[in-house]
Amino acid sequence: MTDYLQVSTTTDDREAGMALIRSAVGARLAASGQVLGPAGSAFWHLGKVGTGDEWQVFLRTTSARYADLEAHLIEHHPWDNPEVTYTRIDGGAAAYLEWLKRETSS
Repeated sequence: MTDYLQVSTTTDDREAGMALIRSAVGARLAASGQVLGPAGSAFWHLGKVGTGDEWQVFLRTTSARYADLEAHLIEHHPWDNPEVTYTRIDGGAAAYLEWLKRETSS
């Protein structure tokens, strides 16, 4: 059984998010991705509360490809310490999940 994941990060503009999903999908580390936003955000940064607009970036991959995708996102992300998290996909259309597995196979 393959584990399927939805991976997320955020960027400060749409173009940075699009660059991340294009490079990740192009490298077959993710089968697909979307950039949504902007979303209002509050966060701790350099000892202070910061606020701003961020773009949410979502990618679908398998657990087998996650470590490489995480490394790719961190390497290509414009921020020094980006959020990179995942949520397990516990179900879905069988044909879609098979496509996801096939498109991320190395």
